[in-house]
Amino acid sequence: EYEGDRNAEGERHGFGKARLPNGDTYEGEYEHGLRSGRGTYRFKNGALYTGDYLQNKKHGRGVFFYPDGSKYAGDWVHDQRQGYGEYLYANGDTYIGEWANNKRHGQGTYVYKHTGSKYVGAWSNGTQEGPAELIHLNHRFKGMFLNGKPLGPGKFIFDIGCEQHGEYIQPVQVKEIEKEEEEDEEPELPVEPKWKASEITKLTPWSPHEEVPAP
Repeated sequence: EYEGDRNAEGERHGFGKARLPNGDTYEGEYEHGLRSGRGTYRFKNGALYTGDYLQNKKHGRGVFFYPDGSKYAGDWVHDQRQGYGEYLYANGDTYIGEWANNKRHGQGTYVYKHTGSKYVGAWSNGTQEGPAELIHLNHRFKGMFLNGKPLGPGKFIFDIGCEQHGEYIQPVQVKEIEKEEEEDEEPELPVEPKWKASEITKLTPWSPHEEVPAP
């Protein structure tokens, strides 16, 4: 069903309201038969998108309310979350930053509602990867991340005014010899990187050469 403007060729063109065969509805702008411009699309499952369209795809700026209560507000490119946006997750966590192909990618900040901790730094294909800071209530960690875990050199900075330098090392997994009947019972858990401290210092003073690239 469609109710709204059409052009001389009879295509949906201008402003209109449509009910799709699957029960979804759309109210907004059309160009040459396709959703283009501003519009609101309501899904039968309770989800809702309101924002920009281009040739039937979410493209530009828009807000998507998901059925589980989560919400994304930001940039879209060809139906994908891409560019800059804010995501509120169903559990109350939030992410504000860059996106590519529907995933957290680039620079962004993720706040864990339950603990109040915050990850500020690099992301790759939805995973914490690259230089970042993990900020807790009374201390923070600054270093590199790989596959969502800290790895390599870094430092813990404590509010009492000192730093602990060291590195996260990936332990080598040693498989124990088990009785035959126990072999398939439990899958192996991934080995967590272990922190190896090297020294404790006063807070490292900021110096311009850390921030300003050489001319």
